[in-house]
Amino acid sequence: MLSNVLNRASRSDRARRAVEAIPVTRKVVDRFVAGADQDAALEVARGVSGRGLATSLDILGEGVSDIAGARRTRDQYVTLLGALGQTGAGTGTEVSVKLSALGQALPGDGHRVALDLAHDICVAADAAGTMVTLDMEDHTTVDSTLAIGNELRAEFPRTGTVLQSNLKRTAGDIADLAADPVRIRLVKGAYKEPVSVAHQRKAEVDEAYRGDLTRLMASACYPMVATHDPQMVELARRLGREQERGAAGWEFQMLYGVRGDLQGALAAEGHQVRLYVPFGEEWYPYFMRRLAERPANVAFFLRALARSN
Repeated sequence: MLSNVLNRASRSDRARRAVEAIPVTRKVVDRFVAGADQDAALEVARGVSGRGLATSLDILGEGVSDIAGARRTRDQYVTLLGALGQTGAGTGTEVSVKLSALGQALPGDGHRVALDLAHDICVAADAAGTMVTLDMEDHTTVDSTLAIGNELRAEFPRTGTVLQSNLKRTAGDIADLAADPVRIRLVKGAYKEPVSVAHQRKAEVDEAYRGDLTRLMASACYPMVATHDPQMVELARRLGREQERGAAGWEFQMLYGVRGDLQGALAAEGHQVRLYVPFGEEWYPYFMRRLAERPANVAFFLRALARSN
């Protein structure tokens, strides 16, 4: 019930104004968001690298409603990737891109606009010696996002995609990609979806994730296991051993600000661990989805509020 309320709030301008009005909010947001600008994100990436972890940088923002906004997002990514190339940080830092921020939802030719602008970002990533992962959003975007990923991989084969185990279609999507070395980030899913397309109960989503992870580890794909769930972490370890993947054959991915102890422990064991590091002013929808995902995040927010009074 609480997660439903928070997911609805993530799309509400009125709720956003209320949350932003709370003085302590910015301090709590800083736990999950690297900062407001590129320099802050690059500093976090350097610090993470010093701990033996890789990163995926995400410029926050989604649902762009005009071509000018989509091009601004493209330009921000190209600038970021230029900075990564100049510093040599590109080898351990990729970027994550939401296609809705590149105009995917624009009427008429949104798919083509997003593909063209994503191609520009991939060109910049290639020049910087790194790669791009296309984030997945709500279920209405899945077909377009997968199609754009397929087109980009013809020229940039390391372009990754995200699949969400709460969606009932995901087992079939894995089967479609299973024969190729596609980089796939497997997540449980943070969007509130209708029962017609998505599992609703946590137990159902967990069971789907276990099945999807098993299929992914047995495929020719490169699994990027995005989870903080200790049971799923242990399952991934076991499947990695059984499939004889080795440390270079897959990786864990975790969110900046969540379970730093587990991140460090897995890296110390020799696993590849990549942190998803978002930054930018458009933090509100991302922040509310993080609260919706884990009760511990809500408790952290409420404790911070209590300390501020």
